[in-house]
Amino acid sequence: MTDRPGTELDPKAIVRDGYDRASHAYRADDVPLEGSSHEHWLRRLTRRLAPGARVLDLGCGNGVPVARALADTYRVTGVDLSPVNIARARALVPGATFLCDDMTRAPFTSGSFDAIAAFWSIINVPLDEQPALFERLHDWLVPGGWLLAIVGRDPWTGIEQDWRGVSGVGMYYSHADVATYRRWLAASGFTIVEDGVEPRHGRPGYAVLLAERGV
Repeated sequence: MTDRPGTELDPKAIVRDGYDRASHAYRADDVPLEGSSHEHWLRRLTRRLAPGARVLDLGCGNGVPVARALADTYRVTGVDLSPVNIARARALVPGATFLCDDMTRAPFTSGSFDAIAAFWSIINVPLDEQPALFERLHDWLVPGGWLLAIVGRDPWTGIEQDWRGVSGVGMYYSHADVATYRRWLAASGFTIVEDGVEPRHGRPGYAVLLAERGV
């Protein structure tokens, strides 16, 4: 891993290229939901949602397993920076809508969603853009809407080399400590109602926050 990438590197280009080139190595077409961390946390989100709720899969990847698990019950939209991921998602989850875009600039309007799920995606956004991103997520939700986000537990910014075992592919990460994320969510108008760690067994590297938008 390489700490503190220089300013000459474009973090978003690294993320886009990394997912384009290692999309299949990162996530196969058929990943089981049962028994996974996705299932564990999605249950905590979906028990708060009515059938037909509008759900945004933020950083949706190839649509598996999150968008696919949600699409039978909810109106699902996925957004991802990688064209390869989006092409795969459209083929694998035809019942959802997918947009290839930067989540910090996606053109969603106020109150577009009842819930947002962000599994290991916000941590690929440059840290200085994350506070404003949480404000955007708050705006995209209806009053009383829900945000499920996996974020950092400890601060780190850097590039993982040969990501997912693919030679020459890098992946950019940037995250604060969990106390900072709690402050950012509160400042954006969220109330955290549940939290946890991932992985749940073994040495946790990430924090999980389930938060409600104030009415």
